[in-house]
Amino acid sequence: MSAAILEVEGLAKLYPMKRGLVVSRTIGTVRAVDGISFRLARGETLALVGESGCGKSTTARLVLRLIEPSAGVVRFEGMDITEMTGAPLRRLRRKMQIVFQDPFASLNPRMTVGDILEEPLIVHEIGDAAARKARVSQLLKLVGLSDYHATRFPHEFSGGQRQRVGIARALAVEPSLVVCDEPVSALDVSIQAQVVNLLKDLQTRLGLSYLFIAHDLAVVKHMADRVAVMYLGRIVEIAGKDALFANPRHPYTRTLLSAIPRPDPHRRVARTIPGGDIPSPLNPPSGCRFHTRCAFATDVCRTDDPPPVELEEGHLVACHHVASLPPYEAAVGVRAPSAASVRRMALYAERRACVVETAG
Repeated sequence: MSAAILEVEGLAKLYPMKRGLVVSRTIGTVRAVDGISFRLARGETLALVGESGCGKSTTARLVLRLIEPSAGVVRFEGMDITEMTGAPLRRLRRKMQIVFQDPFASLNPRMTVGDILEEPLIVHEIGDAAARKARVSQLLKLVGLSDYHATRFPHEFSGGQRQRVGIARALAVEPSLVVCDEPVSALDVSIQAQVVNLLKDLQTRLGLSYLFIAHDLAVVKHMADRVAVMYLGRIVEIAGKDALFANPRHPYTRTLLSAIPRPDPHRRVARTIPGGDIPSPLNPPSGCRFHTRCAFATDVCRTDDPPPVELEEGHLVACHHVASLPPYEAAVGVRAPSAASVRRMALYAERRACVVETAG
């Protein structure tokens, strides 16, 4: 693996919950992110996946210093940025940019697209007016738009076009790291494919590193090099994409993968449905946080927090029973179509042939 562009160690974000209008008192603490660690190599895409509320987007904002961490260290290109302030932090922001989830809410509706793309250049004092105008034209072409789009406002674009503008804005100051916070979840499926392919093409052309936040595992499988699975503020498994999808080792990862829709109606999938509801981050369970929903939980899971164990190179799992879990099988077999189904398909083919012959 190449040198790391981003290293995260013991990162945490705690939100105190207060009650009272006149005299407020703390009644608890929400552990949005609770001691996670990972690394991102230069030119790599690391996907953070998990259910809504597990801490993915909070992690993204912590990495970019959009919110302040409660604990932990974030190193970018070898520099500890958690204590960085003032001019050094401002210069750093040129190298770390973000593409937001909602392409409409993240763009100023009172500014034209040209002004939106020029704004980061003005903020970081890059070029004169003529150079900035040329850069705006270059950015529009880079994401598949045209020069005339610069005079339009965000409401005049489709969702996919607005997200292209968001990507162009992130690339305006030539960053080396781009955090993609669910960049396709608000788009139609056909547009999702276009935006994902655009991101991959830009990564190849510009040598970008992506921290890709998502909950759609089909998109992750196409986009990521490695995957980190989060549950209730913790990373429970991290591995290369191929290894994780072929042989997930944590019970929660298996649950997520079993929920992926399969287009083949004759392929029976072994569904893993966890019991109970997701615990509140205000009062997380003791021990392993997944033990309240895990079919393999024992007494040790309820009392001891499992440390991450490296099973193979780069494949870490935080589970007490990872060595004794049954083998993972994505599907339990292919069901032969019933006789009635065969007759219906034959009848449809016969009718289709008659229609084609008549049309001819």
